[in-house]
Amino acid sequence: MEAFVMQKQAINTATNNWWVLVAIGIFAFMSNLDASIVNIAIPVMGRQLNIPLNQAEWVVSLYLIFMCALLLFFGRLGDMYGKVRIFRIGTGVFILGSLLAAVSTTFWLLLLARIVQAFGGALTLSNTYGIVTSTFDINRRGRAMGFVGTFVALGSVAGPALGGLILATGSWHDIFWINVPIGLIAIIIGVFALPKTESRPGGEIDWFGLISWSIFIIGLFGGVFIGQQVGFTTAVPIIGFILALIAIVIFLQREWHTSAPMMSLHIFSNRPFTLGVSAAVLIFLSNFFSVVLMPFYLENARRFTPGQAGILLMVFPITLVIAGPIGGFLADKLSQATVASTGLGIIALSQLGFVLFLNGTTPIWQYILITIVMGLGTGLFQSPNGDIVMSVVDKSELGIAGSINSLARNLGMVTGTAAATTTLFGAMSHFMGYHVTTYLPAHPEAFYYGLRVSFVVSFIMIVLALLTSLRLSHVLRGRKLK
Repeated sequence: MEAFVMQKQAINTATNNWWVLVAIGIFAFMSNLDASIVNIAIPVMGRQLNIPLNQAEWVVSLYLIFMCALLLFFGRLGDMYGKVRIFRIGTGVFILGSLLAAVSTTFWLLLLARIVQAFGGALTLSNTYGIVTSTFDINRRGRAMGFVGTFVALGSVAGPALGGLILATGSWHDIFWINVPIGLIAIIIGVFALPKTESRPGGEIDWFGLISWSIFIIGLFGGVFIGQQVGFTTAVPIIGFILALIAIVIFLQREWHTSAPMMSLHIFSNRPFTLGVSAAVLIFLSNFFSVVLMPFYLENARRFTPGQAGILLMVFPITLVIAGPIGGFLADKLSQATVASTGLGIIALSQLGFVLFLNGTTPIWQYILITIVMGLGTGLFQSPNGDIVMSVVDKSELGIAGSINSLARNLGMVTGTAAATTTLFGAMSHFMGYHVTTYLPAHPEAFYYGLRVSFVVSFIMIVLALLTSLRLSHVLRGRKLK
């Protein structure tokens, strides 16, 4: 009888744990989705809000910049006051931001709403992996990480596809409206599934670290995005880069010597953690070359409608949904680093495919096949790598490790967005012999030249990620994960 009761309790606990995954997986998806879904709606927003395109781009850029600036801080708050508590606050803030964005009728109200969304997204994402790691034991953690990792990656790359489908039948406001009912469902699930109690050790808040890190992120990426519009040799980008350099030096100096750092730099002395995070940055950087450039290719170069392009862009996220759990399952059975490295090798093949075969006459089945290969490789990589990163740190560092892991992904997304457009238009400018900042309908050959150069750069990023992952596999050999 006692054995039966214990078995029933174990089943109930396991069931509840998977409901925890559903709640945090939904918000992981939406937080990352809102970093990319707006891209495809920028032209429509510009026309309806009566603003130029370069100004409308800040609807995307501000969200990414504030997410990167706040992830570390909220991860530290999760360690101090409880990861679930901070996550719960973030869910409400994110839905509020989505509601404000959905009803926005002016550009400035929309920017404010996006900042509120970024606060909510950072509150949830910075504590997602910490909650998963503390909820699941080592035998089931790979599958759990696979579930969340799939939703994170899916949200990051599904934006243009879902955005195109929504715009084909509705307005840009619907992109934000859709978050509200889905988010409320996730909150209701979380009320019943998320732990009611957890340790809250407290501690000091590193306000100086928050300020210096925020100046670094805003100066660096603000300089990059403004530099793309007005040139990198003008005053504003140069001032931004100088401020970023000064701020990061001050931040690192501060974090080494303070007793309560926002980011415990000693965590990077953990080589498996550092290698795993580095690989995550590189893979998201490479992924965003495809996320940013494929809408240009399908809509501008191949003349597909937004709805048709949205359907074709769904190939990548659908493949991710299928491949992610497979990667998590294999991570539970095999060497995690080996599965991750295999995924990176598959992604490298897809980038070569884009370099060699993507042009104005490429059969659509060929584009779909290469995209499926890329999605398969990405799905195999995400879960094992995320599991490694969170399994090699102490429990007391789960919050900051999770926020660094999320920060790595967002840094990859921001850097990938900037690098993809800079490489594309830089190569097109080289081809044409003058400065180019947009697609040239009269010269499609310039775009295809820029596209090939861009995917060569993406391929190099994947090779670097593969070398990093192979090194990680060597370091982990014979080491038992926690």
